[in-house]
Amino acid sequence: MNPSSATRSAPFVNDPRPTEGGPAPILVGIEDVARMLNISSRTVWTLTVSGNLPHVRIGRRVLFPVDAVREWTASRISGGRSPSSG
Repeated sequence: MNPSSATRSAPFVNDPRPTEGGPAPILVGIEDVARMLNISSRTVWTLTVSGNLPHVRIGRRVLFPVDAVREWTASRISGGRSPSSG
């Protein structure tokens, strides 16, 4: 891993702890969401333009709220037993 890629992926979504003394990110880019969900960035974009994946626009940038992506994922869990039914 080269130093530039390590810097680019520092605020990785699956581990949104403060990095280098800074706050944890609340908005992340498409590549971070793709890594978080283990899908391609193309699939993230398809979900975004179809209105399925929560996102915000700031100027020309499209960003994704970490908490909303987690909630979106949790709402799509199916199968298995629920913790309350055990």
